[in-house]
Amino acid sequence: MKIAFVYDVAYPWHVGGAEAVTFEEARGLAKEHEVHFFTMKWPKMGEEFVHERIIYHARRGINQDRLYRHGRRSIMEAVFFSVGLLRMFRHDFDVVISNYFPILDAPFVYLYCKLKGAKYIMEVDEVWDRNYWESYLGQFLGSIASAYSSFAIKLADHYICISSATADKVAAEGIQRSRITTYCPVINDEELSRIKGGNPKMRVVFSGRFIREKRLDKWLDVIEKASDSVKGIEALVVGSGPEKEGIEAIVKRRKLGRIVKIVPFYERKEDFYRMLKESALLLNMSEREGLSIICMESVALGVPVVLPTYSPIPEEIKEMCVVRNERAVPSAVIEILKSHDRSRFVRNTKNLRGFSTSRIGEVYAAVFKKLGLQE
Repeated sequence: MKIAFVYDVAYPWHVGGAEAVTFEEARGLAKEHEVHFFTMKWPKMGEEFVHERIIYHARRGINQDRLYRHGRRSIMEAVFFSVGLLRMFRHDFDVVISNYFPILDAPFVYLYCKLKGAKYIMEVDEVWDRNYWESYLGQFLGSIASAYSSFAIKLADHYICISSATADKVAAEGIQRSRITTYCPVINDEELSRIKGGNPKMRVVFSGRFIREKRLDKWLDVIEKASDSVKGIEALVVGSGPEKEGIEAIVKRRKLGRIVKIVPFYERKEDFYRMLKESALLLNMSEREGLSIICMESVALGVPVVLPTYSPIPEEIKEMCVVRNERAVPSAVIEILKSHDRSRFVRNTKNLRGFSTSRIGEVYAAVFKKLGLQE
């Protein structure tokens, strides 16, 4: 079959959890199908090329600063990307797979599928309610965006949700359960099993986009409190994003420079995994997470994950982590740092089975069969 992936950000040119998942799916399906990827043109990226058997179509140059404006996704860039999808009409696809975000592209994908007779599969990481939209865009624009998102989410033929929590929200929008598949291929068992690490260090790690919702201010609060009780603590912040200068300012103001180190995303995943495996724990204080791949990877590597109870991460992930009231998070971090057996803080690892990349072909074959595309 001919399959098109539609997503404005593309891994590994833009690093993020959802991007990595989409890339794994495209790469997995490209083993048996002709897979195309329509995206924006990121730095060091060509316009028409093949990578990992995936045929890329990249248009309109973009970078981090243009993608994010005033700490949030640029609406105008989403508009340009959506209109640019008209170039898809030069091709005939059997299936188009797109992410729910940036949302504005949904009518264009829907129009293509209706006119070309293709099936529309929408991948959903998060579903925001009206309150969240208004907090993100303001009351006026937020109310419009909320109404539009409820309209857009109903346009697909089938939905692939990253967790049971997301599936519940999609169903609450009026989508039949029979049209929803829960699956998220984020754990590469073969790759992670090859990672070897030395003795654990007194290191606490964060990895992700530097945006307000990640609450790195709270993350630094925890590190500061833990440093009062644990000698030799290290704090490594891995990533990039619009909030970088603000984070650096907090570190300087609180005189945490000797403890906290801020570094960009690792070029080689193997190097990042090795560093993580040798760390004491991963701390995630984010107030907005669809799934948090890094938490899954950390657990798979045997590294404890600490989360606040307010974390929106799905229960099947929380069951594998140490979850505490926000005020008790520093104590949990201190306990793990002082422990000689971190394995006791990693639980319910059987939950990882539902997130294996080895099941991509199997899961999508079942979805295609439901859509009448395969016998």
